[in-house]
Amino acid sequence: MVRLETRRLVVRHGRMADVASVTRYVRENREFLAPWEPVRHEAWFTEDYWRMRLAQDVRDYFQDRSLRLFLFPRQSPGEVAGVANFTNVIRGSFQACHLGYALAARHVGQGLMTEALGAALDFVFREMRLHRVMAAHLPENERSAAVLRRLGFQREGLARDYLLIGGRWRDHVLNSKLAPDWRPDPEEAFLASRCADAVSPERP
Repeated sequence: MVRLETRRLVVRHGRMADVASVTRYVRENREFLAPWEPVRHEAWFTEDYWRMRLAQDVRDYFQDRSLRLFLFPRQSPGEVAGVANFTNVIRGSFQACHLGYALAARHVGQGLMTEALGAALDFVFREMRLHRVMAAHLPENERSAAVLRRLGFQREGLARDYLLIGGRWRDHVLNSKLAPDWRPDPEEAFLASRCADAVSPERP
């Protein structure tokens, strides 16, 4: 399981002992996060759901599918301050994933997300050896845009009707950050070359 430490945070996988804290986080921030998220089923706000989900998160990490992390303040280790999710991991010739993140209302404006994502991105590039991390935000979400700029993401364009947010298809600004010194391990290099050959047009 992944555990990262920053000056003010512990950023790590959730554990069964965290079920009550995670459930409290989603319940307390339900209205605050609703404008930026998909419509959540009522099960999302129950301990039963998170008991199942936290176990699945760990399995998905070891199966190289995703890395879902929670932010715990050092001064309040039983409190969930937010989430940082690296999902849809694709290997082969792509070596990329999507990033999603959210912060509790009471912690907004303190720089915690920038701090957490800085450590998490370093892990994703260095340990998971991904080449590209992609992140999208609603055009009006200036706080999210500022976080990504501080972390070195570059804007790549605008995607129309990109995600179903709050029950409506919404445009999103697309951003990405590339690994500064990406090098594949020998096995990944071999698989990437095979994947590239499979999708390349035939040559005479």
